[in-house]
Amino acid sequence: MHIRKVLIANRGEIALRVHRACQEMGIQTVAVHSTADNTAMHVRLADESVCIGPPPARDSYLNMAAIISAAAITGADAIHPGYGFLSENASFAEMVEAHGLAFIGPRPEHIRMMGDKIAAKDAMRRLGVPLVPGSMGALESLDEARAVADEIKYPVLIKAAAGGGGRGMKVARSAEELEEAWRVARTEAKAAFGDDSVYMEKYLDRPRHIELQVLADTHGNVVHFGERDCSLQRRHQKLVEEAGSPVLSAEERDKLGANVTRALKELGYRNAGTLEFLWQDGQFAFIEMNTRLQVEHPVTEMVCGVDLVKEQVRIAAGEPLGYGQDEIRFNGHAIECRITAEDPETFAPSPGRVNMYHAPGGLGVRVDSALYSGYVVPPHYDSLVAKLVVHGGTRAEAIARLRRALAEMVVSGIRTTLPLHQQIVADPEFQAGDYTIHWLERFVARMRADG
Repeated sequence: MHIRKVLIANRGEIALRVHRACQEMGIQTVAVHSTADNTAMHVRLADESVCIGPPPARDSYLNMAAIISAAAITGADAIHPGYGFLSENASFAEMVEAHGLAFIGPRPEHIRMMGDKIAAKDAMRRLGVPLVPGSMGALESLDEARAVADEIKYPVLIKAAAGGGGRGMKVARSAEELEEAWRVARTEAKAAFGDDSVYMEKYLDRPRHIELQVLADTHGNVVHFGERDCSLQRRHQKLVEEAGSPVLSAEERDKLGANVTRALKELGYRNAGTLEFLWQDGQFAFIEMNTRLQVEHPVTEMVCGVDLVKEQVRIAAGEPLGYGQDEIRFNGHAIECRITAEDPETFAPSPGRVNMYHAPGGLGVRVDSALYSGYVVPPHYDSLVAKLVVHGGTRAEAIARLRRALAEMVVSGIRTTLPLHQQIVADPEFQAGDYTIHWLERFVARMRADG
């Protein structure tokens, strides 16, 4: 299939990111947008734009019929969903393909499988990928939860089967805490996802969050592009990501990569994906798979010298990867800071007009952002406004470059998390790579206590 025009079913920096890749490939782009995004950068730069509804996402960026209609009106060949919104909606992927369009992403059946955390774990168990000890499926009753907890030992984690982003997730450190965790997790899961199914995992007390980036074409070729360490999280939301991990050896990466690529080849997976693991004491445990491009994909691109979006488009067009695992090189170290429109102390949202915007530059510095001076950050969507990414020959060089770039970056008129990132990067424990997924919560609490 020859792709000539891509409709980008997203907004903000990721819509701009996809647009830029398509432009370099000689592919025209169509921006869809809500009325709140009339003046957004991706709308200004795309070859065509179509307004698909009012500000609420459910009436615009989640409006499948409006997006398909926009593709038909503009004569698009393919749809790239970005991340968030409809990117992991199997019904949307099916609708796109039913209308003769290429979906620049995985097959609908794999999106559906991996969107159900229990089904995903079952698939990975069958394919020989290591898992966190826990229930074999959804827990049918509190009594069953008690029995599983007794078997795998406390502390345990109750998680929503259809969940993500930390919602429907509760820790029970003892039998006395289990009933409350069970009740709250199911209530949150029902409210957030319309499904109160939950399962249980062993709660690890000092793990790292390690994920592996993969690409698979339609010709049976599967490769990985190494790991990212995403352990710096607040309320299960990532703030800083690194490629590679400060704690992982090349041997561990190669062993995990070989296992994962073999499993995905057997599964018949297509396009980009990221498998997420907890790592502790040299052991990996699969937790979920994201069947889309990740927010943090730029750190992988910086280390591997590959444009993952262009690769996604080529795969959707039916092209083979054209290279094998032994041709992928890992060069140096990259770090990404997610800059959000939030108060750096309270994390309260801070939408509004950007009076001045200045992006840092220099060797090894990349900023993925749709900001510009005078732009009004709307209150209706995710607070991410920029991703500051640096690359260095070593981790120490990348950190030095990041400190310099953070000091150069200016976003005025709204509050952002820039000051928090400066504090994180200056911390000796971060500089030593000595952190787990619980580190940032304690760091933020310490900063607040110090005043």
